[in-house]
Amino acid sequence: MIYIYHDFGGTHTTSLAAAYHLKIIQNRKLKKEEVIQVPFFNKLTKKDAGTLIFHGTDEEDNPVYTLGRRSSKLTIETLHHFCLLLSNRKAIHEKIILSNTSPAVPVIMSIGGFLAHGLKMGPLGTPLLIKGAQQCSGNILDLVNETKKTAAGSDAAIVKIDNKKFQA
Repeated sequence: MIYIYHDFGGTHTTSLAAAYHLKIIQNRKLKKEEVIQVPFFNKLTKKDAGTLIFHGTDEEDNPVYTLGRRSSKLTIETLHHFCLLLSNRKAIHEKIILSNTSPAVPVIMSIGGFLAHGLKMGPLGTPLLIKGAQQCSGNILDLVNETKKTAAGSDAAIVKIDNKKFQA
């Protein structure tokens, strides 16, 4: 199985999801230092959009990736249909899980991301990003657990999960 967590920027909730999935961080409220140390958290830029970022393999040897799709809703649809095409042609032999972390993004994190990345005001935006990460960490953990459960229970070759029930 291949897991791909995706959202707008691919550097905040996706990085948290990958870190929870890989058990890099534990299931409790995160401290500021823990948030900052999450691999790729607040480290990617617009240039990284559309790039699958490898985070590691989980306990079942499944690779975990993240993807920043920016504002394009077509990115995931295109990826989904491309994966289906490859699967139908027997060009891939692994289940692919596309899990959207966008619904779990709290407003404070969106504001922090805009300030830090959009306006290049890192000292102002980064503390808001950290607060947002702390605020949504439980929701992200639940999203990851639900993603794993859905993946395990599906017979589909390509599984696209919108995660709307995790709305912040």
